[in-house]
Amino acid sequence: MGDDEKQAEIDRKKAEVRRRLEEQAAGKKAKKGFMTPERKKKLRLLLRKKAAEELKKEQERKAAERRKVIDERCGQPKDLDSASEDELVAICKEYHSKVFKLEGDKWDLERGIKIRILEINELNIAVNDLRGKFIKPTLKKVSKYENKFAKLQKKAAEFNFRNQLKTVKKKEFTMDEEEAAAGEGGEPAEAAA
Repeated sequence: MGDDEKQAEIDRKKAEVRRRLEEQAAGKKAKKGFMTPERKKKLRLLLRKKAAEELKKEQERKAAERRKVIDERCGQPKDLDSASEDELVAICKEYHSKVFKLEGDKWDLERGIKIRILEINELNIAVNDLRGKFIKPTLKKVSKYENKFAKLQKKAAEFNFRNQLKTVKKKEFTMDEEEAAAGEGGEPAEAAA
């Protein structure tokens, strides 16, 4: 029985060592983390699908809402093909009155917006005055080359080549020619006069 007990003890120790090694191996696997790369990939795919579905639903909802507002504002389309002349005139007058009313509302809204913008600007100026801070005005962008071009034009005006050219005294030559012409044909010209 001594040998059997020793053999049983050895088997029990081997089983305990195996169990500990399996636990350590399982512990290492657990330490990897819950989110393995495969699970992350699946999760991303599911999130993309969900986002695409939500986006599609949102677009459909917006389109339905837009259609509802258009139907509410414009009414149902009229049957113009089978309408008589009097009905067509009535439809045109109805549309004209709707357009006229909407244009008036549009003008009122635009005017109200302009007034509010002016009020906001005035209040901003008042707040800045109270704080003692002033807004620097936005400066215009000026090209560097425009300034250089203007300077070059100014220098070109200073170096006007016509002013630096020597003047030729033409009067001397013209006087001789005029006198010669007057001497030769001066008398017949006076006689003709």
